[in-house]
Parts: sequence; C-alpha cells; structure tokens
Amino acid sequence: MFGKLNSLFTTDLAIDLGTANTLVYSKSRGVILSEPSVVAYHVKDGAKKVLAVGEDAKLMLGRTPGSIEAIRPMREGVIADFEAAEEMIKHFIRKVHKQSVFAKPKVIVCVPHGATPVEKRAIRQSVLSAGARKAGLIAEPIAAAIGAGLPVTDPTGNMVVDIGGGTTEVAVLSLGDIVYARSIRVGGDRMDEGIINHLRRQQNLLVGQSTAERIKLSIGSAYKPDNGSGSCMQVRGRDLINGVPKEIEISQAQIAEALFEPVQQICEAVINALEATPPDLAADIIDRGVMLTGGGALLGDLDLALRERTGVAVSVADQSLNCVAFGTGRALEYEKQLRYAIDYDS
Repeated sequence: MFGKLNSLFTTDLAIDLGTANTLVYSKSRGVILSEPSVVAYHVKDGAKKVLAVGEDAKLMLGRTPGSIEAIRPMREGVIADFEAAEEMIKHFIRKVHKQSVFAKPKVIVCVPHGATPVEKRAIRQSVLSAGARKAGLIAEPIAAAIGAGLPVTDPTGNMVVDIGGGTTEVAVLSLGDIVYARSIRVGGDRMDEGIINHLRRQQNLLVGQSTAERIKLSIGSAYKPDNGSGSCMQVRGRDLINGVPKEIEISQAQIAEALFEPVQQICEAVINALEATPPDLAADIIDRGVMLTGGGALLGDLDLALRERTGVAVSVADQSLNCVAFGTGRALEYEKQLRYAIDYDS
C-alpha cells in the first residue's frame, strides 16, 4: 500500500529544456507544465530583477519599454544566458511544486547531443540550485526516439529527426545508444527568420518574430501548393518605405518560398546521416522509415519533402511537440533499463 502511495505522489521530474518552449513531466502525472522559454527582467540602475517567466514574459517580447528586458536564455539549442536560464529553471520547478510538502525531486533534463561539458555542467548546477536532490542528463535524440515509441533498446536501426526551435538533431540509434548523430542550427527560429527576411525583401514589410511564428503555424508549408497561391492570410507590420503601419495579404506559396532554405538544410542533414549509417542499420531504416519529432515536424508537407529527397518513408510522431518530454519522462520511469543513457556525473 505504502509503495503505491509513494509512486502516486512522487515528486521526481523530467524537463525538456527547449529553445522555444520548456516542458515539465511529472513521474506521476505526465506533462504538467508547458511554457515559452522566456524571462523578463526589470532593469534599474544596472540591477536586474526577474519580472516574469514563461507565458507572461513571452507576451512582452518586442513590446518592452527601456526599463524592461525580455530575453530567451536558450538560443540554437544551447544556453545563451546562464543567469536567465537558471532563473527560468528555478521558476518552473518551484511552480510545479509550489504546494508540495515532499522531499526534493530527482530531475532528468534532456540536452542537445552536441552540448559541451561546460553547458552540461551549467544545466546540472541550475537544476541542483533550484532544489533538486539529484540531476541527470539525457541526450535529446534518445529522448525524442523514446517519446515517439521507437524500440531504441532493440538491436535494430532507428532514425529520428527532432526539429526544435533552435536546432534539428538527426540521429541513428540502436541498442539504447547513439550510433550516429548530427546537430544543425536550423529549426523553428530559422524558419521565422526566413519569413521575416522574405517579407522585408519582397513586400517591404517589417514584422516581428511573434507575427512570423503565427504565419508559419497558419500557412507554413515545405511545398508550394499545386493550385498556385494556396491559402492566404492578412498580415500587419510596418511599411519600410513610408514608415507607417500596413496590412497586406500573403499566400502559402510565398511562405513556402521563404522557408525553402531551412527545409533544404534539414533534408541535406538527413541525407548525410543516411550516407554515414552502417549498411545493416541502413537496411533497418529502409524497412522502418524515418520518424519526425519536435514542433518543426508540424510544418505542412515536410514529411513529403523529406520522402521525395531521400526515397525513404517518413512519418510524423503522434504529439510530436511533446515527444522529447515524454521520452525524458519515460527515462525517469524506466531508469534501470535506460541507466546507460542517463548521465548523473556521479
């Protein structure tokens, strides 16, 4: 009985520390928090004080007065601002445990495969200073594959392509470990930048990152539509010629053109991974196909673009946005089976 109660009320956590969003997974309740990776500071006389974190802070991006600074501590898959990252991790852990009377949690955090020892140590220390009794790290491709339901512990080849906000990680896994992995600094942020640059060059319209993200989610596509322009939407921004606010209509075809370069870079990374994969594992991937995870996997027709370039079947994971969080959480639940994939630095 007491064992059941202990498993029900466990405080152990898994964290997907993403460039765009941070998700927190509880061992007993699943994903319990999903908020933007943004911190807002109030700056006065050189001193900074945390004003907001997460959803509230994201609303301030691009709209702050001089005394308030809204920043994203994670850039291109790594920590760009250590102090802000630590404050953000502390805030999220305390938020999910605000009424907890239990012991300090054990926390597992996913990190990019190419993270340096310094970056790993910074994440570990941030988690420990936030109140965790123990901090473990797991490579993002392994977590993504587990969350997508791939049989990573089997002696067969599995390829996962995790497209996040700052990076795309392409990995081949077998027997619970990484056989090949490559991380490129192309993801949702680079797609947003492509849309911003395209509208500036082609339409003389300046839009912010929030508007670009909304365009991507609404009519973003890796392919130009067969019927010409495809879906359209109204977009507001600043006219670069007259300097006044302006509203225009943009089409799906225009956005597909804006996204051409980042889509091609992702395709090339997958092709390079297939070329570097050992023959027997490559044969497994031909049978099983490639699995797409992460928020970027939701871009319209991206699976079709990859299938056309590689000749390999490509599928998008169910709940792809949460795959890394689910996988990190399952690593927490099946820690003994996945002990070789989790780094406690102990």
